[in-house]
Amino acid sequence: MTRREKARIVLECLRERIPRAETELDFGSEFQLLVAVILSAQCTDARVNFVTPALFEAYPTAEAMAEATADEIFPFIRSVTYPNQKAISLAETARALVERHGGRVPRDHAELVKLRGVGRKTANVVVSVAFDEPALAVDTHVFRVAQRIGIVPERPTPRAVEASLARVIPREAWGEAHHLLILHGRYTCTARAPQCERCPLTDVCDYVASVQALPPPRDGLDPSRGRYYSATARRYFDTPATRTDRRGVEQIADPWTGSMNVFDARTGRTTRRVKDYRV
Repeated sequence: MTRREKARIVLECLRERIPRAETELDFGSEFQLLVAVILSAQCTDARVNFVTPALFEAYPTAEAMAEATADEIFPFIRSVTYPNQKAISLAETARALVERHGGRVPRDHAELVKLRGVGRKTANVVVSVAFDEPALAVDTHVFRVAQRIGIVPERPTPRAVEASLARVIPREAWGEAHHLLILHGRYTCTARAPQCERCPLTDVCDYVASVQALPPPRDGLDPSRGRYYSATARRYFDTPATRTDRRGVEQIADPWTGSMNVFDARTGRTTRRVKDYRV
């Protein structure tokens, strides 16, 4: 199966599971969307939606917020991540919108990223959601999910994942794909405990295949002889070494042989970990 074919299957499955693939941020205008996306950086949409009603009541437009200082904005957003920096960004961005764009949010991606607090991901979300322009915003969810499933090969940065996704997903589906992958990552393919048992993509997921390929548990291990058991050397030990495997994952290893074929003597389970692409 090619990555393009896999991407097609993934999107088809997620469309059935997620009939409304859209942002979960609450907003009433293009300006409010921009503000909400700036606030959402490294913060949950739920938290942003909690603070924005009062913020938007006080400053519903760019013109209104341009009159405010960062110190005046801060109390409204104190509970989001990095509130000091975001308050400064909102004040400066609102003034820039008024001074350079007549109070309107620019449609042009290059103009958006000139605004304080607006990086490539934020600009991509705004042009996609506000203006229905094709864009692939790669946040932590999309970065993780796309690589876990194997839609794209391993890539070191969100920008590289975006470029790879753009090659396998039709341009007209970019906006929808962005929301499908985000929502799948937020509620099913979560960072710390992916819920593979209820995922519709297990048949095509590289992560699931890697987990299924792990050695099965070993019966009859004796933890009184050591915390770990090396199946290669057939010996127990308490103090492990570590080695980085070919996928870049640090694994527990036998301190004498360097073998990573190690089991937890208490549970019988392998200590090997599958790369999960968390950032």
